[in-house]
Amino acid sequence: MSVSVMSMSNSSPGGAPCAVSATGLRKSYGDKVVLDGIDLHIPAGSVFALLGPNGAGKTTTVRILSTLVSADGGRARVAGHDVAASPDGVRAAIGVTGQFAALDDLLTAEENLLLMADLLRLGKREGRGRAKALLERFGIAGAAHQRAATFSGGMRRRLDLAMTLVGDPEVIFLDEPTTGLDPRSRRTMWETVRGLVAGGVTVFLTTQYLEEADQLADRIAVLDGGRIVAEGTADDLKSRIPGSHVRLRFTDESEYDRAAAVFPAAARDAGALALRIPGDSGIGSLRGLLDRLDEARVRAADLSVHTPDLDDVFLALTGGGTDGTLPPEETLR
Repeated sequence: MSVSVMSMSNSSPGGAPCAVSATGLRKSYGDKVVLDGIDLHIPAGSVFALLGPNGAGKTTTVRILSTLVSADGGRARVAGHDVAASPDGVRAAIGVTGQFAALDDLLTAEENLLLMADLLRLGKREGRGRAKALLERFGIAGAAHQRAATFSGGMRRRLDLAMTLVGDPEVIFLDEPTTGLDPRSRRTMWETVRGLVAGGVTVFLTTQYLEEADQLADRIAVLDGGRIVAEGTADDLKSRIPGSHVRLRFTDESEYDRAAAVFPAAARDAGALALRIPGDSGIGSLRGLLDRLDEARVRAADLSVHTPDLDDVFLALTGGGTDGTLPPEETLR
């Protein structure tokens, strides 16, 4: 990995301490360009989600930042350590949970945790203390002496994450951590992640579950074709996608017809006596819409606001959109 002699900032653009940063990160496998110069700035104590289709480079990004593979170019720092120059420092500060639980099925839950403590060279007393605390924290103390092979998918993922925490990491990389979990287990994992962040841990999350990113992430980046095509909060990203509208429904056909005359650009649904009026969902716009209804003395039965969700964002930004109205590729600030 080539490393510039220029120092990288230890702060995010907003001034907060930066837990993970990267500039111009590149990686290719043969003729296949996986990462084509990506930049990352992740504040400490936050959840950052990296979204992208299969093959976009999400796992490669995690593997580079966690020192499992070397980048072909660019610079990166994790928890204050240069990924290329101080890989041991990075490894001591991070935890990594992959798509599949890395457990020894022949060992019990407690034995798996104690094995990790031994690998981290913790003292016997400290290792046992951490194992006990983590078993209780993750709600698996009652199964401490059961073999991991007997665990459900949700329990396996919780044990896997508990093993990641034996070393008390500053930064945790979760590479699609809820793959294959049922909705209840997925939500339990979300609560666990929230608890980690509340305790000051930084979480770097890759996922294909868009609701997961919406629920957890402080900031989201969309990776496509080896580049980050957009970054921002969930609301930032949603605001980029056309399709926001207000739906008015009527119970009286004459009211419906009068409203249609007030809003000639609205899409009509005569069967449902409903109008779909394009526009943003801001308070000013809604107030203006209601004022126009009042001036025309039109009364709607109900009003609902519809905005694009992360599914729409994902499809539009990763080549699935069809309207062609997206702004140029840029990072949202």
